[in-house]
Amino acid sequence: MHRRAFLKTSTLSIAGVTALGFTNTQSNNPFSSNQLTVNGKRMERRIFELAKFGVDEKGRGYRVAYTKGDIEGRAWFMELMKKAGLNPTIDTAGNIIGRRNGKNNTLKPISFGSHIDMVPDGGNYDGTLGSIAALEVMEILNENKFITEHPLELIIFANEEGGTIGSKAMTEGLTKDGLQQKSQSGLTHAEGIKALGGDPENIASCLRRKGDVHAWLELHIEQGGILEREKIQIGVVEGIVGIVHWEVLIEGFANHAGATPMNMRQDALLAASRFIIAVNEVINSVQGSQVGTVGKINVQPGAYNVIPGKVTVGLEIRDLNAEKIEMLFKEIEKRAAVIAQESKTKISFERQPNESKPALTDKKLQQLINTTAKELGFSTKLMQSGAGHDSQHMADIAPSAMIFIPSIGGISHSPKEFSTATDMENGANVLLQTILKVDKG
Repeated sequence: MHRRAFLKTSTLSIAGVTALGFTNTQSNNPFSSNQLTVNGKRMERRIFELAKFGVDEKGRGYRVAYTKGDIEGRAWFMELMKKAGLNPTIDTAGNIIGRRNGKNNTLKPISFGSHIDMVPDGGNYDGTLGSIAALEVMEILNENKFITEHPLELIIFANEEGGTIGSKAMTEGLTKDGLQQKSQSGLTHAEGIKALGGDPENIASCLRRKGDVHAWLELHIEQGGILEREKIQIGVVEGIVGIVHWEVLIEGFANHAGATPMNMRQDALLAASRFIIAVNEVINSVQGSQVGTVGKINVQPGAYNVIPGKVTVGLEIRDLNAEKIEMLFKEIEKRAAVIAQESKTKISFERQPNESKPALTDKKLQQLINTTAKELGFSTKLMQSGAGHDSQHMADIAPSAMIFIPSIGGISHSPKEFSTATDMENGANVLLQTILKVDKG
């Protein structure tokens, strides 16, 4: 099902019991669910413990997917899952999955989690918060001998930062071309998945179908500055933007920089500079929250005394509307054709595999998170996510939603990334109580 059509078919209800039973009825557990709270100090301690894995020789965080740090961090996390009785396994895509039985194990699981891989020189909270909070939920339930009706499932997705690879494999599958694409680690995704203990040759066996999961929830840092600026404690995510990448090749003619007059040049870098400006102009020409970025550039031959003959740049467009992404790209193509003609260069585009499509979160789950947060005394805001997440793929197979907490300074993908212990605890308590409400009915 297309993500944008998902909301229209949802039948969840907060007011009464429906097919999925997202209600506020009381459990028959001896311990009242609304008395359960997470251990914030334990969560923060584990954030710092996980941060030790993958630190490079310069002291920078480098728990990049498929690297030694990622593998060691995953092993550490799986040991904690084992101690919590979750019996973790690794599926063929390299995703870590742990299960806690419910009273009725014929019911579909309520699933939650995130990822623990990071970007190069990244921060300690992106993905890690949602993963550690998910484990914390399981442990609090264990410590209070609280048994849910549904089985609960903790999922740590493989290589979120390199293109939401694990969640994509689980929900829609990976193409052969996608598996052979090089990752940040230098390994192909197929090689990396194998290094994690997955089985790329049989990767299709990890696929799940619509209805295999009762609901999916993910807690995450905002990675922007809206919540902090507006002094809001909890963000309720309405949707996650689609992300599409293109490799753009600008071909001119390399020639002697001293002997070639300015009016006789076919300078690929000059054309690339005009292209970058054109991208910015096209993206800003339309109202909305779409973004477009040229985030990498490679110049050949790359010498002081040679006119650049070939330039490759990376183009990215993000928006919550797939049609708008395509419209913006077509406008960029038109501008590129004009630049190529005027600069006597050739500009070509290669769309990259493993793109992420926009995903709207489930409206009833949004309402449930919002209600739960307010019952706990927190201020809330409905907002979209400008970053991609595993949740946008899970929305294909289950009602899905995300909870945001503030990122101090709006900083993410940086060593300066930080969220306070109080905000993390707040978000984890909203996650816990939302899961328990989803379970009741």
